[in-house]
Amino acid sequence: SLCYREGLRNEKVDVNPALLVRHRQESGGRLRYLTREEYARLYEVIQRRFLEHLAEFVFSVPSGAPLSEQYRILWPMVDIVRRTVRTARAKSNRRVIEGRTILLNAESIEAVESMRQRKHKPNDPVFPREGDKARFDTRSWFVPCLEEAGITDYVWHSNRHTFCSWLAMAGATTKEIQEAAGHKTAAMADRYSHLSPAHKSSV
Repeated sequence: SLCYREGLRNEKVDVNPALLVRHRQESGGRLRYLTREEYARLYEVIQRRFLEHLAEFVFSVPSGAPLSEQYRILWPMVDIVRRTVRTARAKSNRRVIEGRTILLNAESIEAVESMRQRKHKPNDPVFPREGDKARFDTRSWFVPCLEEAGITDYVWHSNRHTFCSWLAMAGATTKEIQEAAGHKTAAMADRYSHLSPAHKSSV
């Protein structure tokens, strides 16, 4: 359609036949998530092979934080008493993304506390970058662990899908999933509704 539109603009064609093609809704993307058994298997492999990265994985699943958000968390943003992390504003594709509050459960608090035991400055990131790398990268240790655990078609971002899927299976509403994950629209959270017991009952 874009090619024909440019052709019209440059007077190379007279009509845009692509306008007659009915648009189809795009797929919502991969919704791969871990089962509890897969999570336990992957946890064991990371604990054995890359213990220094275990807290990053443990925090990622029950917090639902995207990779870039998780690795930008600084110590002043963490409030253990209130069991929250208040993220800072960020820019993405020229858009300003407002900060949000991440709620922490016992597992994610334990992961944060384990990182506190390491030497760090007051304003350091909770989960520092690996070595001298300029960007956040979990592939060097996460991918080998996935392979050993026999888990396929799974990437780090899928931890966020695991978070949302487990909430849905526990009976969380679409609104609750949207708020917990920080989704901009209810439609993004609605992708997990088929996993909820209430949805299955209604069907």
